[in-house]
Amino acid sequence: MPVIATAGHVDHGKSALVEALTGIHPDRLKEEQIREMTIDLGFAWLTLPDGETVGIIDVPGHMDFIENMLAGVGGIDAALLVVAADEGVMPQTREHFAILTLLEVCSGVVALNKIDLVDEEWRALVEEDVRALLRGTCWADAPVIPVSARTREGLGRLAEALQGILRSCPPRPDLGRARLSIDRAFTMPGFGTVVTGTLLDGCFRVGEEVEIWPSGRRARIRGLQSYRRRVEQALPGSRTAINLSGIAPEDLRRGDWVTVPGVFQPAELLDVYLIHWEGSPRPLPHFAEVKFFHGATQILARIRLLDREVLQPGESGLAQIVLSRPTIAAPGDRFILRWPSPSMTLGGGEILDVHPGRRHRRFRPEVLSTLRALHRADASARLRVWLESAGLLTLPEASRRLALPPGRARELLERLTAEGVAVSLGEGLWAAPNWQDRAIRQLTELVEAYHRQNPLRRGMPREEARSRLGWPSAVFEGAVRAAIMGGFLEESGPLIRRLGFRVRLNEAQQQQVEACLARIREDPWHPPNPREIEAALGRDLFQVLLDEGRLVRLNDEVVLLAETWQEAVERIRAYLQARGTISAAAARDLLGTSRKIAVAILEKMDAVGITRRVGDVRVLIQGPGTGMET
Repeated sequence: MPVIATAGHVDHGKSALVEALTGIHPDRLKEEQIREMTIDLGFAWLTLPDGETVGIIDVPGHMDFIENMLAGVGGIDAALLVVAADEGVMPQTREHFAILTLLEVCSGVVALNKIDLVDEEWRALVEEDVRALLRGTCWADAPVIPVSARTREGLGRLAEALQGILRSCPPRPDLGRARLSIDRAFTMPGFGTVVTGTLLDGCFRVGEEVEIWPSGRRARIRGLQSYRRRVEQALPGSRTAINLSGIAPEDLRRGDWVTVPGVFQPAELLDVYLIHWEGSPRPLPHFAEVKFFHGATQILARIRLLDREVLQPGESGLAQIVLSRPTIAAPGDRFILRWPSPSMTLGGGEILDVHPGRRHRRFRPEVLSTLRALHRADASARLRVWLESAGLLTLPEASRRLALPPGRARELLERLTAEGVAVSLGEGLWAAPNWQDRAIRQLTELVEAYHRQNPLRRGMPREEARSRLGWPSAVFEGAVRAAIMGGFLEESGPLIRRLGFRVRLNEAQQQQVEACLARIREDPWHPPNPREIEAALGRDLFQVLLDEGRLVRLNDEVVLLAETWQEAVERIRAYLQARGTISAAAARDLLGTSRKIAVAILEKMDAVGITRRVGDVRVLIQGPGTGMET
C-alpha cells in the first residue's frame, strides 16, 4: 500500500483537502482542532478510483512546525503539494518543496486549492507561479489540478491524478531488512505499547522478535495493523501500527527505529553527498553544527567538509556527518539538514557509507574518488568500490556496510565473483582481482616503514604486521608467502624483514657495544642485571645483542654473555656425566657464581631440554641436545 504526504504553506487547506478526499479529518490533537491549525502529523487513508488504498500523512505547514513535517515525509512514495489559489507560492511552499526534492520525492501532484475564492484570470497567474516553482526540477511535469475542498470541485480529477502518479511508482522492494522509524509511540488500553510509522525495506510478521535502535533492546510483535485493519504481515511501504510486548512506551521516542534483528548496527559517523539548498540563508563552513533529519529521527551533528572549506548555497560536496548520538541508516538513504538557529532548512543529500570506520583526512584525492563512486551506486556497485579501495572485504563487513542480511550480501559477492569483479578467498573473504599485488605492496611498504623506524631490530613481528594491516590470518600468511616467493621479504622465526636486511651499527654504536661487553667480561659470572645493561646501551642496542645471540637472556633478572652461557652448559653437562646429579649449591660452586645466577642457568637448561629437575637436583636428559638452544 503506497503512502503519500501533503506539503505546503500554513492555511493553504491541506487538512481540509485530506478530509474532503477521505472523509477523515487528520487533525487528532484537541489543540489543533481548537486553533484550526495542524501542528503535528495527522493520518488518513484514501480509496482510489481503481480500489487501491493509499495512506495519507498530513503535515503541518507553519514554519514553527517544519521539524514535525520532516518526521512524516521520510519513506513516502509521492507527495500532494497544496497551494492556495488566493495566495500562491509562499515561503513554506518553497521550503516544503525543497525538502521533497532534497529527499528525491519526485512523484507528486500539485493541488491548486481554494479556486472558489478567485477568478479565472487570478487562477491562471497563480498556476503560472506554481509552474515556475516546478520548472527545472524533477516535478517539472507534475499535474497541477485546480480544486476546492469547500465546494469539492476537482476532487475526482485530483484522485485520478494521484492514481496515475502512484501507478508509475515502482513497488517497494523487500530487501529482508524491515525497519520502521517511529513517528508515534503510545499506550492503547487492552493492548499496551503501540508504535506507528512507514515500513521500509521488508516485512514484519506477528510473533517476530524485533530490535529497537539506538538502545538495542529487544521486543516482540503482538499484533499488526495497517489502515486500521489487523494483518498478520505488514508489507514494505505501508503505514503500520505495531503492538509491542516487552517494552514500555516511555522507553521509546519519535525517531527510534524498529528493525529485524541482526542486520543494523548503530553508527555515529556517516559519509555523505551533501547538497546545500540554494534558499539557505548563509554559507556552510567546515565543522558547522547542524540538525540531522533521517526518517523521523532528529539529531544534533557536526559537518566535516572533505573537499572544501566552505559550501555555498546552491553547491554540492562530499562530507562526513559526526552525530551527537548513534542512529541506524543504510547506504542510499536520504537525509535533511537544518540550521539550529535560526531554524531553517540548510540542505540534504544521500548517505554513502554508514560505517566508514574512521574520520577521513580532508582533501585526499583517493578518499574523494571513492566517495564520488559511491554516489547513486547500487549495492553491487558499492561492493566493487569498497573492494577496489580496500582490496579485501569480509562477509560480515559487507553485510554491515550495506545494511543487508548476510545471505543477501553473500549473493551479491558471489555474483561479482562470477563476473570476475571479485575473487573468493574462502572463509567468508573476498578480494579485488589484483589483491595479491596490492597485498604484497602494502605488506612490503609496512615492513620498510618498520625498518626505517626501528633500524636496530632484526625484523617486524609477524603478529604486529598482521594486526596493523587488519587482515585475517589466512590472508596475511598468503601475502607473506607471496612476498617471500616474489623476492621482496624473508622470514626469521616470528619476524619478517626485507630480503637481505641486516642490522648495521655505526662506529659510535659499535664502540658503545664493545665497551659494554668488555665490562661484562671483566667478571662474566657476576654480570650486571638486564636493566643496568639496557640503561648503558639503550633498549635498541640491548635488543640487537640479544637478537644476534651475543647475550643470552636467562630470565627477567639474569643475562649472560653467549660464551659464558656456553661454558656453563659444558661444565654442568660434564659434571652430570660424571656424577649423575647436581644441586643449585653445587652448580654455584662449580661455576664460581651466585646462587641466583646458578639457579637461572639450571632453569634455562631445563627449559631448553638439557636437564630435568628431580626434587632438589637436576639430571641430564639423554638426547641429541647441544645445549646451545636459547
